[in-house]
Amino acid sequence: MSASFHFQQLTPELMLDALAQVSLLPASGLQALNSFENRVYQFKTDDQQRFVVKFYRPERWSNTQILEEHQFSEELAAAGLPVIAPLKFAGQTLHQWQQQRFALFSGVAGRPFYAESLDDYAALGELTGKLHAISQRQSFQHRGQLNIGADVALACTSVLQSALLPTALYDAYQQLLNQLSQLCQQYPTPSHTVRLHGDLHAGNLLSTPGLQLLDFDDCLQGPALQDCWLLLQGEPPEQQLQLDIFLDEYQNHCDFDWSELALLHPLRCRRQLCYLAWLLNRWADPAFPHHFPWLTELSFWQQQLQNLQQLLPRLAQGLTTSISRPDNFGNC
Repeated sequence: MSASFHFQQLTPELMLDALAQVSLLPASGLQALNSFENRVYQFKTDDQQRFVVKFYRPERWSNTQILEEHQFSEELAAAGLPVIAPLKFAGQTLHQWQQQRFALFSGVAGRPFYAESLDDYAALGELTGKLHAISQRQSFQHRGQLNIGADVALACTSVLQSALLPTALYDAYQQLLNQLSQLCQQYPTPSHTVRLHGDLHAGNLLSTPGLQLLDFDDCLQGPALQDCWLLLQGEPPEQQLQLDIFLDEYQNHCDFDWSELALLHPLRCRRQLCYLAWLLNRWADPAFPHHFPWLTELSFWQQQLQNLQQLLPRLAQGLTTSISRPDNFGNC
């Protein structure tokens, strides 16, 4: 990876010059928002318009992939969904200044979403069902395809090759990750996929007070369940009830394949391992050692090992359990 991959070349002066290219002059300064994969800033102009600018991590997505992301969110917004889509300047949503690619969005006032009642899960199910009813009309041509087995295997390789993995724990990790990878690869590939938001968790939702969906940076093709399970919280009985309510409302707008519930623990395994691999693969970016210093601590790796070990019996059981409704949720 080149130095530009880690944003060394993205200086404040370069960002201001990039915004000047689209005739925007921040009057408030650039306020950094919580984003590690890209660099995202909020600002106001002299006329008090609020904007958000997102500088894409260089060398990660191609222009074609970014534009497909933009087109997807524009399609959803045009259909009336509360999606924060990129703005057009001179007819374009993707802009470039020197080696930095960026997009502009309206700055929407709101608070981070937090589910406070079961009614919130009905609202989430409605939003996701409407999203998938539109997204299944066609498929991505350039974005990635969610493949649990392949994604887990790649993440395992990244973890085992990392210099941050303590030598004393290497053998235990190697054995465990091989088992997890083998189990995940035994799960069948879903027969039906849709265009997904891909990272639909509470952090990518705003209460305005209605729901606003943002950040399609990880959109990809995959099973509908991926856009459902990240919103669950609490213990399994609570999650079972949340998912039941979520899917009942979802089904009012889009059919759900109940057999996908068998993928819940493989998707969780994928999430945990891919997140760990992401941290390790981004370690050369100065922002990561600063914000994630515990990645060098033995206690972190010991806890991760325990967390991953808990997935083994669930993955093994899921291969022999038939699931047709969320009442089997706790056993999948």
